[in-house]
Amino acid sequence: MGSKKSDIVKTVLSSGVSDRETALKVDKLQTSFESGNIGRRGFMTGALALGLSLSSATSFVKSAEAATPKKGGRLRTAITGGATSDVLDPGQILDSYMINVQFGQLRNNLTEVAADGSLVGELAESWEGSNGAKTWNFNIRKGVEFHNGKTLDSADVVASLQHHLGEDSKSAAKGQLGAVTSVKADGKNNVVVELNGADADFPYIMSDYHLLMCPANGDGTIDWQSGVGTGGYSMVSHEPGVVTETKRNPNYWKEGRAHFDEIETNQVADPNARSNGLQTGQFDCMSNVDVKTVHLLEKNSNLKIVATTGNKQVTLPMHTDKAPFDNNDVRMALKHSIDREQWLKLIIRGYGELGNDNPIGPANQYRATEEELPQRAYDPEKAKFYLKKAGMSSLKVQFHAAETGFGGSIDAGQLFRETARASGIDLEVVREPDDGYWSNVWMVKPFSACYWSGRPTENMMFSTVYAADAAWNDTNWKHAKFNQLLVAGRAELDTAKRRDIYVEMQQIINAEGGVILPLYKADLLAHTNDVMTPDVVGANWELDGEKNAERWWFA
Repeated sequence: MGSKKSDIVKTVLSSGVSDRETALKVDKLQTSFESGNIGRRGFMTGALALGLSLSSATSFVKSAEAATPKKGGRLRTAITGGATSDVLDPGQILDSYMINVQFGQLRNNLTEVAADGSLVGELAESWEGSNGAKTWNFNIRKGVEFHNGKTLDSADVVASLQHHLGEDSKSAAKGQLGAVTSVKADGKNNVVVELNGADADFPYIMSDYHLLMCPANGDGTIDWQSGVGTGGYSMVSHEPGVVTETKRNPNYWKEGRAHFDEIETNQVADPNARSNGLQTGQFDCMSNVDVKTVHLLEKNSNLKIVATTGNKQVTLPMHTDKAPFDNNDVRMALKHSIDREQWLKLIIRGYGELGNDNPIGPANQYRATEEELPQRAYDPEKAKFYLKKAGMSSLKVQFHAAETGFGGSIDAGQLFRETARASGIDLEVVREPDDGYWSNVWMVKPFSACYWSGRPTENMMFSTVYAADAAWNDTNWKHAKFNQLLVAGRAELDTAKRRDIYVEMQQIINAEGGVILPLYKADLLAHTNDVMTPDVVGANWELDGEKNAERWWFA
């Protein structure tokens, strides 16, 4: 990893330099070396003059060289979430494999959530809201080329956004763009988006991994089939659900990004296969380290484990339009029949925190406090009370799960089965195949395992999963007051009033929603020592915000 300033100063002081002022001078010298302002000889001469020993100066040079991104090499990644049904349509991206390939390698958005959580421009150089945040003008970056040599312009942006709009659209982003009334070009490098209501967070929506820019065909459609984009890597080969190969885009517009010559992205559902492949040199990095075996990887001196905590959440969606889950008392009985503390300890081994049937996570701005939304606890007696309210003395349901749903979901289901028994609930855990899970089980079977990486804003999370018309409303939940508040929250520019709206929405989901959300789960990734990462690793998605191919390099 790149050196942190406090670590440099501490190390310099321990190497024999007598005062902090001199240590800071060495730190400044190293910064000059890392930025290329001085060469190796200049650094060595200056460091020796400041009192460093030859061995200390040499070690600092090696450290600085390792922290400076270099071009070259083939990064081999083991990742989960791929399926043989995957397509290159950005609107149909379902899970982390295609997020990493399309969003992290092939294509770009108008805006980007940086590793520190801030919103920065990507293909949009700047943007401005007007008309009370109902009109948004995006200034498109000039001189950006697609992989096929075509220059990006406003026509490509308009077509790429319209791909997700309209009654016939099957895009998962359709719900997030529900307020859009028009998308129009204003010259070659400006796009104006009109909304039917104010939305202060609209630029954040443009960072969603479905809203990737593709070349326009000229007839209102886009070329998504080829995989062509403006990203740091272009397509070489793609075998859905198995392996994707890409190569560095020599004309990538982002300076200091996309350092590898080639990327090999492998779908490896089995956690042991990922771990074994990393340890034997088959892979250079992996996502979703199994918490059961992370201690074994930590003992391997050739590997590094990185834990990032954001809004990643384990969910158990229930279809609220199908019996018995159409009865909220049944849903409340199930919510009180799960031992969240046990799941935190045994399923994720403490790598995370308790969930409270509320999808707004620890990294969100307007998350409800525990005073506003008391933590729900395991309570079989209360579960029995709700079953009785539903006119039942017992209940039998099936819970469908696969490892791709979330790691440890089968074991978690068995724990749920045991604790629910005390409430008079017979929970049958049905093990499903990993391949095709997101097409054949999730949103198809009425009670299943799922996970979400969360979203940077409350509006994005609610609009993606909980709005009545959201394409990914995986509980089929329709709540009139909640949907009224969703529209009001988007339009409210006063932050205090906006917070009140979003807290009330969280309370409604907690009390009446169709989701059991027992855990917020830390992301665990692992990589070999010769893989270098920035000091700040993004926590908004797996593998450095799914931008590992763009942000990492080999020592």
